[in-house]
Amino acid sequence: MADGATAATFLAVIGGASLLAVTARRLRPSDRLPSLEGWALADRSLGKGWIWLLLGGTMFTAYTFTAIPGLAYGNGAPAFFAVPYTVIMCPLAFVLLGRLWTVARRHGYITVADFVRGRYGSPPLALVVALTGILATMPYLALQLLGIRAVLAAGGVYPRGATGDLVMVALFAGLAVATYRHGLRAPTVISALKAVAVFVSLTAVTWLVLERFHGPGGVFDGAAGRLGGPALLLTPAQQPAYATLALGSALALLMYPHVLTVGFAADGPRTLRRTTVALPAWIGLLAMFGFLGIAALAAGVRAPKGNAEAAVPMLVDRLMPGPLAGLVFGAITVGALVPAAVMSIAAATSFVRNVYVEYVHPTATPKRQVRIAKTVSLTAKVGAVAFVFGLRDQDAINLQLLGGVWILQIFPAVAVGLYTRWLHPRALLAGWGAGMLVGTFLVVRQGFSPIVPLGSGAPAVYAGLLALALNLLVAMATTPVLARLGVPRGADLTDLPARLTVRRRPETGANNP
Repeated sequence: MADGATAATFLAVIGGASLLAVTARRLRPSDRLPSLEGWALADRSLGKGWIWLLLGGTMFTAYTFTAIPGLAYGNGAPAFFAVPYTVIMCPLAFVLLGRLWTVARRHGYITVADFVRGRYGSPPLALVVALTGILATMPYLALQLLGIRAVLAAGGVYPRGATGDLVMVALFAGLAVATYRHGLRAPTVISALKAVAVFVSLTAVTWLVLERFHGPGGVFDGAAGRLGGPALLLTPAQQPAYATLALGSALALLMYPHVLTVGFAADGPRTLRRTTVALPAWIGLLAMFGFLGIAALAAGVRAPKGNAEAAVPMLVDRLMPGPLAGLVFGAITVGALVPAAVMSIAAATSFVRNVYVEYVHPTATPKRQVRIAKTVSLTAKVGAVAFVFGLRDQDAINLQLLGGVWILQIFPAVAVGLYTRWLHPRALLAGWGAGMLVGTFLVVRQGFSPIVPLGSGAPAVYAGLLALALNLLVAMATTPVLARLGVPRGADLTDLPARLTVRRRPETGANNP
């Protein structure tokens, strides 16, 4: 068990997050009537500072901060694929998010499926985009709980048995109440605490590691002696898998509903472009977490078999005094609360807009839509807790790996659709179906490994990228056939020009921390 100082600091960080959540209503309170845009997108009013905090806090989850160093601890160099993939993601976000925000603002779209519905005039295509996003998000939400439990158990802060489960439920109960009442504003204000706690604690841990090993060279030399020198470098056989996993992960990340929800909440495309330019600060944070996985190996940390994610928390517990260790554990816990809240909001909004209103209650008032979204958001969190307690950790990890493959299959409808409407909506449906089936089959056949060989003696590559290639091939091959057969396509309600302009509201800077 952790000492009293560790537990006290940890509780102080969690208490600070709870107090911040209470102040969420003060983040530019709206005088408008209740609306889904106000609850889920904070009335599209978040400025550069808040968007940088929330986008970074949402993309870089607690599980990322434990899984990447755990992978580095167990496998060495391949773990660092997360660094180039997030680097690739930044220019993609720069190009796509601002353009998508502009058309969404102009037409009142709240979800990416709304955009697909308007762009292609196809309710079935919009439905599969919404359901794919929800399906991929739910295991990702459960993994935030797993990340908390792994870190706290390794640091001795998580009590064994029913007591520990009650602690987990209590943490998410506070988050659920804040999100239910304030929507996206709650994780927005908590993201400020996450950034401060994570950056400060990680800097302190890294400084202690470098001091102990007399610089980064000592860390890598020590790790090479335990893991083996070649394991710290990519072999030629690993390079195709590394490159395709990085590219596929970058494309997938921008399609997740929680990332797009944050993008829609910005106060303008210029805000989004400036924010993506500043995102590399979060990428540096991720690289430092991976470095700590190597440091844990060099320090001789012995993580439990099958639980490499515990290596860095164990390193922190060994190197740092109690108060600083509690700060790290609290930072990672708060790091899970932000993306978990945004994920539940995004899933609930997609369900209300693209399932409930479209197929169940088309005349639902804005007030009723907000009430249903709040209920679904709460249900999603309860479901995530039940999932974690009811199934093995590996089941959630397996589903999240599949989720990355699944979410890639909406890329043609969303990202390609921003620039051309040439692909027929039914062809996009056919491509989506082919990509989903083949991607799922490849991952399951490999024992839930996302890396699959191309053939005997051929290099291994990311299954999601293979499925996406098939998706695009089917859509491109089917489109001219449908056109020749005279199959009609729906009207384009977006009337998306080659270049978009939008009248910007004046920036007061009031929303920037």
